[in-house]
Amino acid sequence: MHAFVKQACLAVVMGATLAGMAFMVQAQDASLVSKDDIPQKFDDVVPGGQDFTRREVMVPMRDGTKLFTVIVVPKGVKDAPIILTRTPYNAAERAGSAKATSMATALPHADAAFVEAKYIRVYQDVRGKYGSEGKYIMMYPPRGPLNPTKTDETTDSWDTIDWLVKHVPESNGRVGMIGSSYEGETIVMALLDPHPALKAAVPESPMVDTYMGDDWFHYGAFRQMMLGYVHMQTMQKGAGAVTPTDTYDKYEEYLRAGSVGDYIRSRGLDKLPFVARMMAHPAYDDFWQGQDLARRLAAKPSTVPTLWEQGLFDQEDMWGANHAWLALKAAGHTANNWLVMGPWSHSQVNGKGYAVGAFKWEGDTARQYNRQMVLPFFEQYLRDGQPAKLARVTIYNTGDDRWESFQDWPTACASGCGTHLKPLYLAKDAGLTFNKPGDAEAADTYVSDPAKPVPFLPRPVLDPFFGYGSDYAGYIPWSSWLVHDQRFVDGRSDVLSYETPVLTSAVRVQGIPVADLRAMTTGTDGDFVVKLIDVFPSSVPSDPSIGGYQMAIAMDILRGRYRESFEHPSAIPANTPQTYKFELPNVNHVFQPGHRIMVQVQSSLFPLYDRNPQTYVPNIFNAKPADYRAATISVLRSDSQPSAVWLPVVGRGANRVD
Repeated sequence: MHAFVKQACLAVVMGATLAGMAFMVQAQDASLVSKDDIPQKFDDVVPGGQDFTRREVMVPMRDGTKLFTVIVVPKGVKDAPIILTRTPYNAAERAGSAKATSMATALPHADAAFVEAKYIRVYQDVRGKYGSEGKYIMMYPPRGPLNPTKTDETTDSWDTIDWLVKHVPESNGRVGMIGSSYEGETIVMALLDPHPALKAAVPESPMVDTYMGDDWFHYGAFRQMMLGYVHMQTMQKGAGAVTPTDTYDKYEEYLRAGSVGDYIRSRGLDKLPFVARMMAHPAYDDFWQGQDLARRLAAKPSTVPTLWEQGLFDQEDMWGANHAWLALKAAGHTANNWLVMGPWSHSQVNGKGYAVGAFKWEGDTARQYNRQMVLPFFEQYLRDGQPAKLARVTIYNTGDDRWESFQDWPTACASGCGTHLKPLYLAKDAGLTFNKPGDAEAADTYVSDPAKPVPFLPRPVLDPFFGYGSDYAGYIPWSSWLVHDQRFVDGRSDVLSYETPVLTSAVRVQGIPVADLRAMTTGTDGDFVVKLIDVFPSSVPSDPSIGGYQMAIAMDILRGRYRESFEHPSAIPANTPQTYKFELPNVNHVFQPGHRIMVQVQSSLFPLYDRNPQTYVPNIFNAKPADYRAATISVLRSDSQPSAVWLPVVGRGANRVD
C-alpha cells in the first residue's frame, strides 16, 4: 500500500480512538462532579497510634451554666493526678489538637514535665469566653458588694474540681492548679474557698491588685497601653483584635489624641463596660480595694500548699505574687506558702529562660524552675512523692547569675528585718552618696512638659498586643522593655541622672528599695518616676555589646495626687516641698566592682502611662487640653530635705540558706 494511503488509514483509526477516549472522559467527568470531595466522615490515621485520649465536656456549675473543658489523659494511666488551668485564652487551643501524634506535641511547651510524669492535663474556658456558657466579666469580682450573684471564679473552680474528681476515672482524686497572669488570678480566686481535692497550687505572675501594681494602674498612674488588651479581650466571646489604628507609633497616636479619655472615646472604647468602670474609678476606692485578692487571702488564708511565682522583670504583673506572699506572711501563714522570683519577663516561665533582652543567664532558668521546683512540688502533694525540699524563698541573683535560697524575704527592709535599708542620697554634681548631704539649700530642676513626655522605649513604640512580625525587625520587644538600655533618655533635659563613682567593691541588695523624693513643682499635680540602674563599665571584653549599658534593675511611677492617700487624692500645693515615697520592685542583685549605681528621676513614662496634665483635675481621664501645662520640678537634696533611694544593702552571703 502506498505510504500516503497508510498514513490516511492510520489517521482515521487514531481519530476514532481519540473520539472514543473523549467520550469516556466526559462520562467520567460527569461522574466526578456528581460527588463531593469532602466525605461525610473521615478519620485521620495517626502513624503508630496516639499515646493519649482527649475529651471535650461541658462541666455544669451550681447555677446551671456549663463550662467548656478539655481533658487530656495519657493512655493506660491509673491513679494519676490532675493539673487544671482555667483560662480566658481558648481552652481548646491551649489543650492542642485531638489529632496530634503525641500528648507531648499536643500540649504547650510548659507542660512537657507533666507529660513525662503522666499527669492528667485539664484546660477550661472561664465563664463567658470561647466554648463556655454564661456572661464574661473581666476578672470576675468575688461574691460580695461588687458581685451580688451566687457565683464567681471561686465557686466555678470548686464546682469544676468537684466534677473532675467524680468523672475522671483515671485520676487519684487529687488536683493541682497552675497558670500565669489571668490564669494565675483564677487560682488565687480558687484559694479563697478551696475544694478539698485541691492539694497544690502554683499561681504564676497572677493579677492580684491591678490598681497598685498589676495590669491597669501603678500607684495611681494609668497604664494606657493595656487598653489594646482590654479591647481584644472584651469585644467578643472568642478571639478579639487590638484597637484599630492608622498610626504606626503609639507615642504619636496617644499624644495626638489628647487625654487618655479622649483617646478612649475617639476609638469607642468607652462602650466597653470594663473600660467605663476603670474611667469611673481613678482612685483606690472600694471598687479596687474590693478586688485586692491579697487582702482577701490574708483575711481568710487557705491551707493549700501554694508556690507563688514572680518574674523580676515582669512588664505586666509585677505586683501580684510577691505581695500575696507578703500578705500571707504578715497573717502568719508562711508554712504552706513558698515564693520563687526568677529573671523573667511576663509569663516567660512558659517558654525559654536563657535570657531577657540583652542579658543572658546560666542555662534555661525557666526549665530549671519547672523541672526542679514545680514538678517536685506537685509530686510531693499530688502523689505523696519525696519532699520537694524547696527553700521558703528562692530568688535569682541577677548580678551573680545564680539561684539563691532564703529563709525569709525581704532580707533587708525598713523594719522587722535583720538588716535595715541604707539611704543612697542624691548629691551635688549629679552624684550619689551613702553620706547625708550637708548643704543647707540645694536642688536640681527640670521642666516637665506634657507636650514632650519622656518615652519608656525609643520611638517608634508599637502596640504590645499586635503581634510583631517581619515588618518590625529591630523593634525592641514589649517583653524586655524593663531591662532596655536607659542611655536613650540619659542626657535629656527633663531627666535627672545621678551616679556613684566607679565601685571598688561589690554592693549587694536583697529586698525592696524605697524611693524617697523631696520635691517641689510649679504645678498642682504631677508624676514621679524613679529608676535604680546598674551602669556597666565602658568596655566589657566578654560581651562588648553591653559596654556602658544602663540596666534598670527596678523602676516605678507614683501619681503625685496620691502622695498622701491613694483613696483620697489631693492637689499638690505649688512651690511647696512635698514627700513622694513609694516602694520599687523587688531586687536581688550585685553591683559589681567597676560598675556604677545610677538613679534617674523624671515625670513621665509615655505612652505606657497616661500623661499627667500637671494641673489638678477631679478625674484625669476627663482632662481638657488647657489643663496640660509645663511645670518646673525641683528635686531637693539639702540637709533638711534630702532625697534618696533606700537600698536593701546586705553583706556577702547574708541570709542565704543555699
